[in-house]
Amino acid sequence: MSIKPIRLFGDPVLREKAQPVKDFDKELRILVKDLQDTMMEAPGAGLAAPQIGVGLRVFTYYVDGTLGHLINPDLDLSEDLQDGEEGCLSFPGIYYDTPRALRVVAKGFDENGEPVTIEGSELLSRAIQHETDHLDGILFIDRMDRDQRKLALKAIREAEWAGQAPVVKQSPHATFGRAL
Repeated sequence: MSIKPIRLFGDPVLREKAQPVKDFDKELRILVKDLQDTMMEAPGAGLAAPQIGVGLRVFTYYVDGTLGHLINPDLDLSEDLQDGEEGCLSFPGIYYDTPRALRVVAKGFDENGEPVTIEGSELLSRAIQHETDHLDGILFIDRMDRDQRKLALKAIREAEWAGQAPVVKQSPHATFGRAL
């Protein structure tokens, strides 16, 4: 298990839809551990596999002292909304208000293929929605209203990391041709 480089905004892998996990094997358990280690080191509230260059539907989260992961998530969102500050490990130092559903019921699987249901509100709901968006190639700036997105894009252009060529490394995990 190891800390992996996090892909930054501009890397094409962040805009691709991840493929469903079919094999719940040792490689998947290593991927989950790598995601958790990388997220905790960063630190962050969540990290999706595409953020480390692996195009599979897997994410980890760490909210209110709870460390978890979800594979092949399917979300049921509340109609009640929340608006709050959101950031992303692929956008270092960038934080903006982003609307999200207040509550979520997320169904999927754990690393052993066992069914999992996670119910959460506020920050947990926000983290699950954010990471699931990553699995669909959607970034948090896509959820902002026009004015917020304009401000965020300006901040991104001015960021120290902006314009850096994406770091592309070979994944040590079996990616079945779904990694760049």
